[in-house]
Amino acid sequence: KMIKKSSIRRICVATLTLFILLIIYFFPSNDTVIKEHLSYITKDEMPIFLVDNSDYVARTSIVKNSSETIEQIKEIIEALTKNTKKSSYIRDGFKPIIPEGTKILDLKLEENILTINFSKELLNVVHCDEQKMIEAIIYSLTEIKDIKKIKILVEGKPLTNLPNSNKKLPEYLDKSYGINKIYNIDSIKETTKTTIYYLSKNKDYYYYVPVTKVSNEKTERVEIIIKELKSTPIYHTNLISYLAASANMTNYELLESTISLSFNNYLIANMKEEDILEEVKYSIALSIRDTYGINEVIFNIPDTENTKISI
Repeated sequence: KMIKKSSIRRICVATLTLFILLIIYFFPSNDTVIKEHLSYITKDEMPIFLVDNSDYVARTSIVKNSSETIEQIKEIIEALTKNTKKSSYIRDGFKPIIPEGTKILDLKLEENILTINFSKELLNVVHCDEQKMIEAIIYSLTEIKDIKKIKILVEGKPLTNLPNSNKKLPEYLDKSYGINKIYNIDSIKETTKTTIYYLSKNKDYYYYVPVTKVSNEKTERVEIIIKELKSTPIYHTNLISYLAASANMTNYELLESTISLSFNNYLIANMKEEDILEEVKYSIALSIRDTYGINEVIFNIPDTENTKISI
C-alpha cells in the first residue's frame, strides 16, 4: 500500500508540473509575447537582408560564428549566395539571391570602404533579381559598423552597370542607393529618397522591411517618415505600421549625430506604463538611421522621461 501511495503521489506531482508548464507555454507573460513579437538580433546573431515571400528585400538575422569583420563579411556573402552551407540555415520565409557558385576572390577594407572582388558567376543573376541582389549586398554589409561604402568588382573589373538592364551603378555604393524603391515623382530633377521601415510577418515571426520612397517632396525627410508610418501603406502589401494616426510629431531637432523628436502623448502605447511600443521605436529609429545616417534617436513626450534608442 505504501508503494502504491508513493506511486500515486509521484504521478500527481508529475501531472501538476506538466499542467503548470502547459499554462506557461500557452499563456506567456506580456514580456515574452513582446520579445517573440519582434525580430530582435542578439549578440550571437547579425542582421542580414534577404528576399522574403512577398519578394521584398527584408531585414532578418543569421547566426554569426566570428567577431572579426572580415570573417563576418564572408559569412554574410555565403548566406546571401544560393545553395551554400550557410544559406541552408536561413530562417523559413527567406531566400538568398546571389547566383550559385559565386565566390569572393578578394576583399579589402580601408577607411570604411569595402572593395569586394567576386567571381564571374555573380553576373548570372536573372533580370528580375539584379537590383534586389545589389540592395541585399549593400544593406547587409553596411550593417557592419566598420563599413560605410562598398565597391564591387567582378574578376578584378569594377561593376559599373547592372548585368542585364545595363543600368549604371555608382562607383561606391551605400544606403543612399535605396531599397525596395517606390517612385512617386513628377520630374527626375530634385528628387529625394526617404527610407521607411515597416513590419511584416511570416507565421509568428515579425521582421522589418525597408521601402525607399523616391519623390519630389520638399518636406523634410523626417516628416515624410512619420507621415508614411502614420498612414496605411496601401501600396505595400503585407506591410504593417503600429504608429497611431493620432500620434503627432510636434517638433524635431537635427543634430550632428542625434535627432530629437517631440510627440504628443498618443505615441505612448499604454498611458499607465508610459511606454512606447517597441515596433514604433524601431520603425522610426531604423528609418532615420538609413535616411540620415544618424544612429541615435531621442523621443520626447510630455510628462514622461525621454526615451533614447541607439542602433
